[in-house]
Amino acid sequence: MGFPRGRRRLVMAVVALLATAAVAIIVHRVLAPAEVSTVARADYPAPARPAAGVIGRLPVAPLIVDSRLRVYAAHRQVYADRPVDGRHRTSPYWSYRRWPAELVGVVASGTTVVSRWSDGQLVALDAPTGRVLWRTDGPVPAESGAVVRRTGAATVWDPRGLHLTDLPDGRVVLVVTGDAQARGVELSGGRELWRVDLPGRCRSDVGTTASGQLIGLDTCAGPATVEFRDAATGAVRERWRPPGGSDELLVTPLGCRTGRSDCPALRTAGPGDAGGRGWLLGTGEPVAAPALDPAGAMLVGEQAVVVLDGVVVGRSARTGTELWRSAHLGTVRVLAGQPGRVHLLTEANDLVTLDPVSGRQLSRFSLNVGSDGTGWAPGAVAAEGGYLAVERLREPVDPDGDDRRYYLTAEAVILAAT
Repeated sequence: MGFPRGRRRLVMAVVALLATAAVAIIVHRVLAPAEVSTVARADYPAPARPAAGVIGRLPVAPLIVDSRLRVYAAHRQVYADRPVDGRHRTSPYWSYRRWPAELVGVVASGTTVVSRWSDGQLVALDAPTGRVLWRTDGPVPAESGAVVRRTGAATVWDPRGLHLTDLPDGRVVLVVTGDAQARGVELSGGRELWRVDLPGRCRSDVGTTASGQLIGLDTCAGPATVEFRDAATGAVRERWRPPGGSDELLVTPLGCRTGRSDCPALRTAGPGDAGGRGWLLGTGEPVAAPALDPAGAMLVGEQAVVVLDGVVVGRSARTGTELWRSAHLGTVRVLAGQPGRVHLLTEANDLVTLDPVSGRQLSRFSLNVGSDGTGWAPGAVAAEGGYLAVERLREPVDPDGDDRRYYLTAEAVILAAT
């Protein structure tokens, strides 16, 4: 005996309504914006002091934080592992994930790690615990068009539009830019200090100075001009062009603490220039520093280090006075610098680390791990806290190849203590 026709229709309508509601709930749970924060459940590790040499290899690029953790970028996740000198990547010490936004940049200062997301959200995490310290809205990131490869090196070593700088009063400011807007945010609590409109893609970021300014390159009206914007107020303090310079400029920050943050110098060059002109930055106009003119010159502290005719030369960046030279290293290139260390790479992929003040050799060893060998070309590089990490690329390098062709191995990043 069945239901009367009217009641059957009612039951069918109720079932259909319940099914629709169930599907809606499932879709909401899957697609709705969400975040998952997994905090640390172990003690904060002590700083490691490994002997000089290769530590290990990693599938992704590490950002060394507080000399205790390695922080990594994934598509929708920022996470950390330990120990900092571990041979391989380990289970996350803490993790922070958002959906559906994508992670576009990570910077760190002290024990604060700041992540930037594709929807403009800025999230600061506490390195010892992974807990969220603050959240705030920032400008939506500009479309870069750059290929984001699997190591995430561009996200943690060179995040565009995301910079740190130190103010004279000791505060640290996070400067965030997009196509149409820039904002300054106090790192300690996430308080917005200022926001200004930008003219668009005719203006681009160069980095931040060590004296609390955002460097921009403005080509919107007339010849290319370098602008220096106060990171405390957002006001443009200086607009500058190198004397006798070209109407078009390529501006490269030098000596930065990390990525393009806290840079004490820059190099300007015109189209087709083999080298350029080096400049030291302060509170006024840039000061010419000819020791930084060569394209391969690197600023490490107060010293300019460059390879000239096969000889490594260290000079005072301010006076140009030669401090030391080393002619016994063979064919080398200046790879990276960090406080108290300048790193050179030989033809055989030996890593040579010198004291930039005296030229004294601090360490030398082969950048080889396991049976990988040394037949590779260096890609992106980061040096921080006495560590050096290098992407290893398959030779001949194919910049248009997929990741499998581009990188030497699945664990493409080699990590060394220097």
